[in-house]
Amino acid sequence: MELIDLTRTLDPADRELLPEQLRPFAEVIAPSIAYAHPAGEGREQFAAALHCRVEDLPDGEGWGAETLTDFNTHLGTHVDAPLHYGSTCEGKPARTITDIALDELWCEALVLDLRGRCELDAPITVEALEAALADNGAPVPAGGAILLRTGQERYGLSDPEFFRYPGMSHESTLFLAGLGAKVLGTDAGGWDLGFSVMARKFHESGDNSVLWDGHRAGREREVFIVQQMTNLAALPPSGFRVAFFPIKIARASAAPARVVAFV
Repeated sequence: MELIDLTRTLDPADRELLPEQLRPFAEVIAPSIAYAHPAGEGREQFAAALHCRVEDLPDGEGWGAETLTDFNTHLGTHVDAPLHYGSTCEGKPARTITDIALDELWCEALVLDLRGRCELDAPITVEALEAALADNGAPVPAGGAILLRTGQERYGLSDPEFFRYPGMSHESTLFLAGLGAKVLGTDAGGWDLGFSVMARKFHESGDNSVLWDGHRAGREREVFIVQQMTNLAALPPSGFRVAFFPIKIARASAAPARVVAFV
């Protein structure tokens, strides 16, 4: 069995790659991290904790430690709980990230290759999903995961196209949920269209249904949305399982996760 990591590395250096106008939203891309090295700040911290001098430490070293700040629960590769979409889901109080059982996030999965079937800043259509499903040929596993490969692996954080991803709509999200999938993942930076695209559509039409309609579909049909996945090109079309295990944060609407495929 091969383990394939589908998780983005959280690197504070990535903040410097963001376009200037997007740096206020850096907390969903990478945390700020203060590093304490065993031969540097870590030995000062360690000596202070033990009420001794740095000279008293074995080999003159302390601990390695990191302090993470500016850390959003929707940071990097993360799992959205239903609470993210609204206070209710399917007419009941929406579940938080710790309400979701681990066995709901350990499931069979398949990949839909949408490259050539979707465009930047444009909705992913049901027709595109149906064509990708036909090409895949495997049945959607009940309670399983559908992972969308949109082609965003072509772009890095310094590319404007990274933030101009194809997005899911209300209709297309409910279509996948209606097939029996419980976990819906994407390699794009977000599940819906980008915020600037949604805002423009709203101001042009006056129709507020275009605002976050892909996520809001999760109020009608409970799904767990996983965003900012990576390395989907390394997966077969079907016949594997994925663990989407989020950090256990009390009362949270989401949490960063280590997402690993078992092939």
